Amino acid sequence: MKDLSKESVTWTEIGEDASGQRIDNYLIRNLKGVPKSHIYRILRSGQVRVNKKRVTQTYRLQEGDVVRIPPVRTAAREMAAEYVPAAEFPVLYEDDALLAIDKPAGTAVHGGSGISFGVIEQLRQARPKAKLLELVHRLDRETSGVLLIAKKRSALTAMHEIMREGNSDKRYLVLVLGQWKNARQHVRLPLHKYDTPQGEKRVVVREDGQAAHTIFTLKKSWPEFSLLEAQLKTGRTHQIRVHLSHLGFPIAGDAKYGDFARNKALAKQGLKRMFLHAGSISFKHPLTGEPLNLAAPLPQELERFIARLDANTALR
Repeated sequence: MKDLSKESVTWTEIGEDASGQRIDNYLIRNLKGVPKSHIYRILRSGQVRVNKKRVTQTYRLQEGDVVRIPPVRTAAREMAAEYVPAAEFPVLYEDDALLAIDKPAGTAVHGGSGISFGVIEQLRQARPKAKLLELVHRLDRETSGVLLIAKKRSALTAMHEIMREGNSDKRYLVLVLGQWKNARQHVRLPLHKYDTPQGEKRVVVREDGQAAHTIFTLKKSWPEFSLLEAQLKTGRTHQIRVHLSHLGFPIAGDAKYGDFARNKALAKQGLKRMFLHAGSISFKHPLTGEPLNLAAPLPQELERFIARLDANTALR
């Protein structure tokens, strides 16, 4: 890409590697040192054009598109504020097309909404020679477990199709408040996403929402808690959390949809995070067709809390 720090408009033709990528992500990757806030500003104002037309930040580039990028300047102070420390994460699987890591709780998958960086930005810093590193899917910041990253554009588009067609099997382990009764339960409740006046994303069950389907299987129970396996049949924002909260079984430690008074008590008992873990995902490799079953062990802090529940129950 040409030097964009000069006072000139740049025209760039999109090649195969960038095909299918969102325009905002493309600009963030290529305009090094330019604050994200400025990138979104030039998108909203129409200064960035594709094939001479205005586009929104969600537009997906196609091979052969011609992108107009206006003159931009980098500010040393803003660049320093957006410093991203390089980091690697525990690798569950890796080949030349895919990377699966065990994401820790408390780490966002990407920057935005007041967060300057996340897993994907840190990985790009740690692997500067990587031609492509893109999130295949997302996990909530407080959710731990299996996270998939594409290393090739062809793998990314194929994985998106696999997930869109329901040809992957994602399973989570979740501890809820209360005694779950059914051994296996299908939950089909439509979800509506909205923004609060403070700019936070929230989700509620609403008739005109998007279809959402989760299958819950009871794994173990205690007098005041139940350990469930949640199998996602759709992938809506906060799906597991909202389905369970709506049914009266909030996730232990959930600061957004949970029981806030109980969460404070749980923190004193050692559970200082949401008990939601992306335990496994199964699918056929997007390029080779090889069956893959990737799993992340339950984090130690969650194992310890389960052990405490077992010990307390044994004393009763």
